[in-house]
Amino acid sequence: MEELARESIGLLAKPTLEAPNLSSAGAVFIMLKSSLGAGLLNFPWAFSKAGGVTPALLVELGSLIFLISGLVILGYASSISTQSTYQGVVREICGSAIGKLCEICFILNLFMISVAFLKVMGDQLEKLCDSLHMNETLNGDGSPPQPWYSDYRFTLTALCLLVLFPLSVPREIGFQKYTSILGTLAACYLTLVVMVKYYLRMEPVIMASSWASMFSVIPTICFGFQCHEACVAIHSSMRNKKFSLWIMVSVLSMIFCLIIYSLTGLYGYLTFGADVAADILLSYPGNDTVIIIARLLFAISIITIYPIVLLLGRSVLQDVCLNYKCSHVVLTEPYERWMRVVLTIMWIIVTLVIALFVPDISKVISLIGGISAFFIFIFPGTYLLIDVCTLSLGGV
Repeated sequence: MEELARESIGLLAKPTLEAPNLSSAGAVFIMLKSSLGAGLLNFPWAFSKAGGVTPALLVELGSLIFLISGLVILGYASSISTQSTYQGVVREICGSAIGKLCEICFILNLFMISVAFLKVMGDQLEKLCDSLHMNETLNGDGSPPQPWYSDYRFTLTALCLLVLFPLSVPREIGFQKYTSILGTLAACYLTLVVMVKYYLRMEPVIMASSWASMFSVIPTICFGFQCHEACVAIHSSMRNKKFSLWIMVSVLSMIFCLIIYSLTGLYGYLTFGADVAADILLSYPGNDTVIIIARLLFAISIITIYPIVLLLGRSVLQDVCLNYKCSHVVLTEPYERWMRVVLTIMWIIVTLVIALFVPDISKVISLIGGISAFFIFIFPGTYLLIDVCTLSLGGV
């Protein structure tokens, strides 16, 4: 999702006139950056929810076939289309009605991803505040009540007001392009930490044994492997658009993601068993230094990517508002600034309120995964159906 936002912002700002120069290795790396992120935190819980290692891996491998197929179909659709964004390809090939549905899903997806980011941030702030309060209790006498300013709801609200809002208001966020590696770094670091912590564990754990809800983790898998919205922009930027090369890029990127997600899910589940939290970082002690580093990496990554997701969603909403109400009015600078500030405030307030009242990250990820199914399965499947029908009618 990080790379999707950055690619889309570039396309919204100005159409590129430069010749595509992205190598196949670069395409694989960008696909990895698009996929790896906050979804990794939920995978150990997904292994527990699926009923254990075997059913979780079976569902993951089964989903991988459709994930790769969707990427291959979208790459082919991009090659025969004149558009360089996911929405543009869907609109051109599947028609304006399905194109509008794609835009609605796109905005909802960005909105819920913003909620997920704030929920992850809130969980980490809560754990850090509890850790600080615990240290004060150990150093002092008795157990003093936790001060109001250390409540995660206050700290998360202050973070949105003092940090995220100033970063999100500008029309363009150019400095964000230098932070694209943070999400990938946080994901790889977390995988390594989870593996090491498994071998250092001392207590036995209770493992889940029921396969009854194994398919309920598909939304988590969809959210984790979600890079399909970005793949059209990635394919358009490739120097060599040979179809066989794109298949190789799709397969390699998904296999690398499979390895990282599976290792995190496997070792996180084996460490905590059925007691694993929906956010794996919450299962570890709050005063563990290596876990604190992981929390900081994810926190910084979210602080840098949240404004980008907001900017992309705001840009689409601005276009919708202008086309619906003000298409006959010349857009002035004061009006554009006013609309930008209002939409930014509304976006932050609504996502913050939802994040504060959602019980855990798994609820948000399940909803995002359901929306992601449109981009991974439904829209590529619709294009494939239209293409097959067109070929059949052409052969009659």
